[in-house]
Amino acid sequence: MNAPEGPARTNGEHGGLVRGLTLLPATALNMIDMIGVGPFTTLPLMVAAMGGPKAIYGWVAGAVLALADGLIWAELGAAMPKAGGSYEYLEEIYGRKKLGRLLSFLFVFQLILTAPVSMATGCVGLAGYAAYLFPRLQAGLWHHTLAFNFLGAVKLELDVSGATVLAGAVALLATFLVYRRIAGIGRISRYLWVGVLGAVGFVIFMGATHFHRGLAFPAGWSAAPVAWSGFSAALLLALYDYWGYYNVCFLGEEVVNPARTIPRSMLLSIGIVGVLYVAMNVGIIGILPAPELIAMSHSTAHNFAASRAAQVAYGNWAGTLVSVLVIWTAFASVFSLLAGYSRVPFAAARDGNFFAFFGKTHPKGRFPARSVLLLGCLAAVFCVFQLRDLVSALVIIRILLLFLVQAVGAVVWRIANPGHPRPFRMWLYPLPVIITIAGFIMVMADKKALVMRGLVFAAIGVVIYLVRAMRKGRAER
Repeated sequence: MNAPEGPARTNGEHGGLVRGLTLLPATALNMIDMIGVGPFTTLPLMVAAMGGPKAIYGWVAGAVLALADGLIWAELGAAMPKAGGSYEYLEEIYGRKKLGRLLSFLFVFQLILTAPVSMATGCVGLAGYAAYLFPRLQAGLWHHTLAFNFLGAVKLELDVSGATVLAGAVALLATFLVYRRIAGIGRISRYLWVGVLGAVGFVIFMGATHFHRGLAFPAGWSAAPVAWSGFSAALLLALYDYWGYYNVCFLGEEVVNPARTIPRSMLLSIGIVGVLYVAMNVGIIGILPAPELIAMSHSTAHNFAASRAAQVAYGNWAGTLVSVLVIWTAFASVFSLLAGYSRVPFAAARDGNFFAFFGKTHPKGRFPARSVLLLGCLAAVFCVFQLRDLVSALVIIRILLLFLVQAVGAVVWRIANPGHPRPFRMWLYPLPVIITIAGFIMVMADKKALVMRGLVFAAIGVVIYLVRAMRKGRAER
């Protein structure tokens, strides 16, 4: 018999949590996390990577990879509907007193870097659309190329403009707003979701009514060769755009009938967002010439493809409207990212598997104040980097320290626990695992230097974990 659809309290050590998240809001939360500002800012980067309209292949390939990986998350989430998602899965799969303890620590360790990077991408995207409304933000204030050798040549473009300053200020504003007791997040999310739907819906309608086939599909476009490195870069960007379909897994103990709701919400999210992405981006490509889109990929302050397309289609008023909607969407994603991510180091510290520094709460508000401040301030600092560099670092580190480990873990868990109940079994097993691992390897194949640096980062995490474990063992004697 299925679990009742009404709110219910969970059992066990987390008995205070309430199962009140049903299919529709769970799907909406996933989609809010997925859409964010990504599709509005990565289109120029995708077109530049693929050399033209073939960027659409990147979103299609990304949807296939997201679906395959989503099936892995769906099986694990339905079988282990616990708060924290991957933190719990890795401990359960690899052993709570063995390798799983280390891997769950590394999951939180990488989050200290990737969470503010993820927030910074939202702030940078927001600033680009703000620069459309206020062109003075496009003025450069300082530019510097940071070049050095670390497992190969490293070349980082540090770009400070009015837009960059605004991006950092947005990160600090989000920090200020999250630095308090948070109530009514679900209600606020619904209001923010209206803006997200408005932005996506308007852009899709615009593309459908002002589509020029010759721009989107010029003569001979399908026969033009695509470099392997270009496709790999486009797939990396597509992954960044799609990630978030697993958001419901981190709220597993608050989901009504998780055995059904978790898999369905993820698969619905991936399907709906995949269609929206293709429709929206084909529409923009059918309005703006590829050279103009490629030019936007080189600067934070000039990356506002959706607004520019709206201006071409309807006039200045439409460009302004789209900019406002995207800014709304971007800030909503930054706010929600900080509110959610700041709880992960706190939960791990409370569990004794991360630095006790993060386990302290605000004496009055009872929220993880230290996590909020650290992640928010780091996000403000990271805003000086180019969007493409931020996205590349984010995707590679998460693939190495979370997604690959979890994909392999799904197979390990099946072999080691054949009798464990699996309310949802991934379709066509083991094909989704094979596609997921192959896709991630494809993304990393052209980023060897980044992968090596990611492994060094992981090695540092392992050393820190072992030192903490030794000190803890001595203290317990």
